[in-house]
Amino acid sequence: MNPLSSVSASQNGPASPAQSLPPSRLPSRPASPSHKAEFIGALDVGTTSTRFIIFDQFANIVSSYQVEFTQHYPEPGWHEHDPIDLLESVYDCIEGAVEEMEDLGYDRESVKALGITNQRETTLLWNKETGSPMCNAIVWDDSRTASEIHRYQRLLDDVGIEIIGSDLELKLEGLIEVDDDKGGGGSGGEGRKKKFLKGTQGIKELTGLPLSTYFSAVKLRWMIDAHPSIKKAHEEDKLCFGTVDSWLVYNLTGGIENGLHIQDVSNACRTLLTTLQTISWSPSLLAFFGLKESMLPEIRSSSEVYGTIFEGPLEGVPIAGIVGDQQAALVGQKCLAVGEAKATYGTGAFVLFNTGDEPIRSKHGLISTVAFQAGPNSKPVYALEGSVAVAGASIKWLRDQMHLIHKSSDVDDLVSQVSDTGGVYFVTAFAGLLAPYWDTEAGGLLIGISSYTTKAHIVRATLEAIAYQTRAILEAMRADSDTPLKKLRVDGGVTNSDHAMQIQADIGGFNIERPVMRESTALGSALLAGSAIGLFGWDISKPETLRKVNARAMGKFEPKLPEDQRERKWKGWKRAVERSKKWRQEDEEDEAITQEEIIEGLSSDYK
Repeated sequence: MNPLSSVSASQNGPASPAQSLPPSRLPSRPASPSHKAEFIGALDVGTTSTRFIIFDQFANIVSSYQVEFTQHYPEPGWHEHDPIDLLESVYDCIEGAVEEMEDLGYDRESVKALGITNQRETTLLWNKETGSPMCNAIVWDDSRTASEIHRYQRLLDDVGIEIIGSDLELKLEGLIEVDDDKGGGGSGGEGRKKKFLKGTQGIKELTGLPLSTYFSAVKLRWMIDAHPSIKKAHEEDKLCFGTVDSWLVYNLTGGIENGLHIQDVSNACRTLLTTLQTISWSPSLLAFFGLKESMLPEIRSSSEVYGTIFEGPLEGVPIAGIVGDQQAALVGQKCLAVGEAKATYGTGAFVLFNTGDEPIRSKHGLISTVAFQAGPNSKPVYALEGSVAVAGASIKWLRDQMHLIHKSSDVDDLVSQVSDTGGVYFVTAFAGLLAPYWDTEAGGLLIGISSYTTKAHIVRATLEAIAYQTRAILEAMRADSDTPLKKLRVDGGVTNSDHAMQIQADIGGFNIERPVMRESTALGSALLAGSAIGLFGWDISKPETLRKVNARAMGKFEPKLPEDQRERKWKGWKRAVERSKKWRQEDEEDEAITQEEIIEGLSSDYK
């Protein structure tokens, strides 16, 4: 088994070679006679597809173009993207949307700026000297590093993270002081004490994040260890690391010819390598994971002019907004005040709750994260976040793997045939459970089946699974913030189903608001880009300037299920979750490992 699948081959078909980048797919053809307007562009690179949308000042869609790209699954639990596929999909989408806009009679110069939003945590590496990707990207939901997580957990429990450099200035809870017996050294001398944070709570104290396969640092360490050429490039300072936003900006601004190597705060805070307090690279975490600072991008705000597009139909257009996809949806839903929340139901489901300019440290299994930073001189806005790994992906599983439906729209037809699930619960832990459970060993579980069960019951149980996991997150948010949620703003593909949204309202016990234009993720990046250049008078720090944006009437769903039934079903869900936990737990004897082996395996290059 190849430890890191090649970019040039996949079980899902051929991919582009890693050795060279493709020629530009953005032809600079003359514009046809047309009239000028003022529009804003949004590039949205998700988990399964890329789209480019051009908006007007009211968030009406002028034109759009979407391209799906190949998903690579070389091993069970592995999920990869070819970086060249991502880049080519971007070129295709920009070209397609601009052509459609021109067909409507608008000049391409009508696009005044571009915002970028992207799947977060997905980890890419490219060569600093050639600009070429060094391997496939490891996607955010890939679980190959589960065994490494166990090793790091033991290292955190037994040794901890030594706090060094600028991190010594942070106000951290739970610090342990240890005598520096060796004297000298990087962080202490004779008579000095070393400071450590221990346990998984220690890493959460620094980053706001739990230790999980979800975030970039462990994926990055795995890539370096699994592939000799990457390890060599790392050692020789020839490696560039980034998330999808970094890779796209690098290439759109010129690539090897002076392309920018940057990352916005909302993506940087998802790497497990930055401190939540300062949103800067942590020397303590870099040392803990054995990573070199030379490969890291420059961290920038979410709304500023970073550079301009190097070539193509939008040559010279400024890139002025970058934000991770879920934070982008928070902005796109205009949840800009403390206490406002949104849920995006895409491949996964993601709930964000605005906590203002101060982070709230979750005690109930949530992530404390940066939502966005409205400019280089603005304070960052923070959020509590909970993530469900499998939402729309479960519907795709019903269609593609189980063949219970022929197309996604069949879901509503089947759900309408039954009033409940007939006692069936479906814990969709295909790759473990995320917030608020955080169990990488949980197994998918379909329970409560009887001879009465039909595929309609199973399909309804699939929608209910999404709703239950969303409620679990919102219950944790209420506990952390001491603020009950009265309404939830929603977007994403699953929200096209009225049945799914009514089920969410019934199971959650709160009102749902669904906008007519539901491209909230793309809109969020557009709002940040427009705000950076002052287009349309938009100012993210002044929500009143956005009151006319996407202001058409909301679709609303109110709870109809009686409270006693809602709570009875909720108890059943919690029982099902308990049965799914630790299902993939390895034999304790097989996991036995000495402390010396942990340190040797994780830190040998950088002790």
